[in-house]
Amino acid sequence: MHEITMFSGSAHQELAAAICHHLDIPLASTRVTRFANDCLEVQLLANCRERDVYIVQPLSPPVQEHLVELLLMLDAARGASAGRITVVMPHFAYARSDKKNAPRISIAARLMADLMQTAGADRVLTMTLHSPQVHGFFGVPVDHLHARHELAQHFRRDDLGNSVVVSADLGYAKEAARFARLLGVPVAAAAKERLADDKVVISEIIGDVRGRDVVVLDDEIARGTTILELLDRLAEHEVASVRVACTHGLFTDGALARIGEREEVTEIVCTNTVPVHDADRAPKLTVLSTASAFAEAVRRIHNGESVSVLFEQS
Repeated sequence: MHEITMFSGSAHQELAAAICHHLDIPLASTRVTRFANDCLEVQLLANCRERDVYIVQPLSPPVQEHLVELLLMLDAARGASAGRITVVMPHFAYARSDKKNAPRISIAARLMADLMQTAGADRVLTMTLHSPQVHGFFGVPVDHLHARHELAQHFRRDDLGNSVVVSADLGYAKEAARFARLLGVPVAAAAKERLADDKVVISEIIGDVRGRDVVVLDDEIARGTTILELLDRLAEHEVASVRVACTHGLFTDGALARIGEREEVTEIVCTNTVPVHDADRAPKLTVLSTASAFAEAVRRIHNGESVSVLFEQS
C-alpha cells in the first residue's frame, strides 16, 4: 500500500481535519450530490488506487443520512481500487441495538456492521461502543478505543480528595471502576431500569456518595433522561457537587440546557466524537479532543504496529 488518503463524510469534517493535522497529511475532498428524487451520490476527489484509505464518519444525527453517505463512500473507494479501506467511526449510534429485547425486532447493530463490510470496509476504528459484544458483530478487524485517558487527564487537574465516580447504570459500572482507579477515587453505581426510550427509574445508588463531589460517567448522553433521574437521586443523598462526563455528547432535545440549569452541576464534559454545534454549547460545557488518539491509531494501523497499547493504557 502507498501513503494514507483520508476522506471525510459530512458528519464531522472538523474532527477529520484535526486528525489529518496530527498526521501532517491533507484531507482529501469529497463531493456529495443530492438528486431531485432525494437520492445521494458521492464522488471521492482524490486517487485511491492501492492507497490506504480512511473514511471519517461518525453516525451522528441525522444518523440514516450519514449512514447512507458512509456506505456510498465505501463503495466508491472499493470501486476505485483502494488497497485497504478503514472506517473511522468515532460514534456508532446503532450500537445500542445490540440485543433482541422484544419480539420481532432487528438487532440493528449487527445489520449495520454487515452493511459496512458489504459496502467495502476492511477495518473499523471506533471509540466507546455502547456494549462490548458489539465488537463481535463485525466480520472485519475492529480497533475499539476509549476516552478514559482524555477524561482522566481533564479531571486530574482538580482536587479529587472528596470525589467519587458514579456510573450512570450497573451495565457501565466496570468502565466506571477503571476510570475511578485512574483518578484514585472510589466508585458507586446507579441501579437503573429503562421503561421506555424517554423514561428510566433509578431505584438506588450502590456506594457511598453522601456529601461527596460526584463525577457521573456515562458512554453517551442523548436526551439526558438517565442523567436527570440520577441527579434527583443524588440530591436525596445531599452530594456536595456534580460533574457529568461522557464520551458521546449528543445532547438532543435540549438535554444540555436541562442538565446545565441544575444548580448542583458545576461542569459537563464530553469529547468531540460527535459535533457539538456552537448554538448548542453552554457555559458549563467542556469539549475534549480525541483527534490525537485517532491519529495515532491511524498511524499505527498504517505502519502495521500494535494498536492495543492505545486502549490498554490509562
